[in-house]
Amino acid sequence: MTNIRIRACHCVVALLALAFFGAKAQAQTYTDLFDLDNDVHGCCPSYPSQLAQGRDGNLYGVTTSGGPHSDGTVFRMTPAGVVTVLHSFSGTDGSLPMGGLSLGMDGNFYGTTFEGGPVCCRGVIFKITPAGTYTMLYNFLGGTDGGGPLAPPVQGPDGNLYGTASSSSGATIYKITTAGVFTPLGPLPGASYGGLVLGNDGKFYGTTERGGTVGQGTFFSLTTAGVLTVIYSFHDATGDFPIGPLMLSADGFFYGTGAAGGAMSGGVVFKISPAGVYTKLHDFDSSGASLAKAPYGGVVQGSDGFLYGTTSTGSSGNGTIFKIKPNGTSFLIMHTFDGTHGAEPAPAPFLHTNGKIYGLTTTGGAHNQGVVYSFDAGLKPFAVPVVRRSAKVGSVIEMLGQNFKTSTGIMFGTGAGTETVVSNNYMTVPVPSSATTGLITVLEPSGNLLTPLKFKVTPTITSFSPTSGPVGTQVVVKGMSFTGATAVKFGTVSATVFTVNSNTQITTEVPSGAATGKIQVVTPGGAAISTTNFTVN
Repeated sequence: MTNIRIRACHCVVALLALAFFGAKAQAQTYTDLFDLDNDVHGCCPSYPSQLAQGRDGNLYGVTTSGGPHSDGTVFRMTPAGVVTVLHSFSGTDGSLPMGGLSLGMDGNFYGTTFEGGPVCCRGVIFKITPAGTYTMLYNFLGGTDGGGPLAPPVQGPDGNLYGTASSSSGATIYKITTAGVFTPLGPLPGASYGGLVLGNDGKFYGTTERGGTVGQGTFFSLTTAGVLTVIYSFHDATGDFPIGPLMLSADGFFYGTGAAGGAMSGGVVFKISPAGVYTKLHDFDSSGASLAKAPYGGVVQGSDGFLYGTTSTGSSGNGTIFKIKPNGTSFLIMHTFDGTHGAEPAPAPFLHTNGKIYGLTTTGGAHNQGVVYSFDAGLKPFAVPVVRRSAKVGSVIEMLGQNFKTSTGIMFGTGAGTETVVSNNYMTVPVPSSATTGLITVLEPSGNLLTPLKFKVTPTITSFSPTSGPVGTQVVVKGMSFTGATAVKFGTVSATVFTVNSNTQITTEVPSGAATGKIQVVTPGGAAISTTNFTVN
């Protein structure tokens, strides 16, 4: 294990923010944090390799090749640039980790390798602790389980991990427990490089590079039961071959990039709704090396509302960092890679809770084997829950962020919680009984930290009285998190009369047409369903 202080190579670029921020100028700072060196730390991160942030505030990632055994590495890096190699792959435990890592609720990281393993060499799923303890969870065999996974699995609210694999026999989706119990869920229409993203509705969403009606990629959804639905097929005119991960925004849309296609054949930035309403936001030009093109890595969204992403080529031929408004206007190149300090930033950019963007390049740097970089666009720090974005009152939520040791409180919507600060970057907090659906706010003297997405407080029904009666009977429903309720149902029939008396009680009437069945309360945080039936006499 090697722990080395990075020879920081700083490349600082001051740019004007132009009309984006009014008349004021704002400095943008690019820093080459670490030049990959093949033999010790690994080299050549592949697209769309994703960094992950740990409970300690450090960044965790992989190199696709290199290291002592030339099969890739797992590394940890502080935001300031101190690197520790945690694991070097040797072939039998995996080889060529292409997709990066994802953080689990247990504080460990999960990833995949494209090749290697003790049997068949079709790749593995692995777990690694922040201290570097490596566990191989599953070895792909190339049958119905698939093989050649390109992206890390992600954890669902049920605690299971969900992922995709690609092999010569076809792409597949799978579920695996953190203990390694593997379940194949079925085929995919093509390889998924960017992996899965959890939506607001509890489904996973993702893209495939190929497949669909014209073979140029798809947008799909996946339930935890394994029901796959192809929602949209990409094609050349609107952009195709979506490789980077999707990003879910507060507006409910997924944002991403197509690596090719579009009006000028250089790729696109797009947004798409969960229902498949697609909007192309920007076309990249492929007509010359001086122009930005081939956005492999997807986008992230800063506190200023803008989308930030990279193109793998363009300008000097080494790639760029760009930003664009979510409505497709005000596109601007923020940084041009110069080769010396990184080139071809094909891997996905990552937004740290400190507000800085971090990423990897596939080439460039002192050894021409890629770099790890940071980009400071002046974005505000924020907080984010680990994995879960919805829960019932009493559920313990893990939070990542900054300066937690100086925090003075936490709010779930308008309800105050009681946090346990574990470190400056990690805290736990039970969802308070006063919690309402909305942003989580960590109160700090230096400036409050907000979550990018709303946290949904799931309602519960504990009882109702009476338990039976004819149409028109007044029924008192008791439970939790009823504030803002939008509907009460008896079976499938909506009540025409109901009053939210408090966060814990609703008064309603049995509607005409109701039949014996369960009572349901619908709120902005989700739906609560009674455990027993109301009997309609």
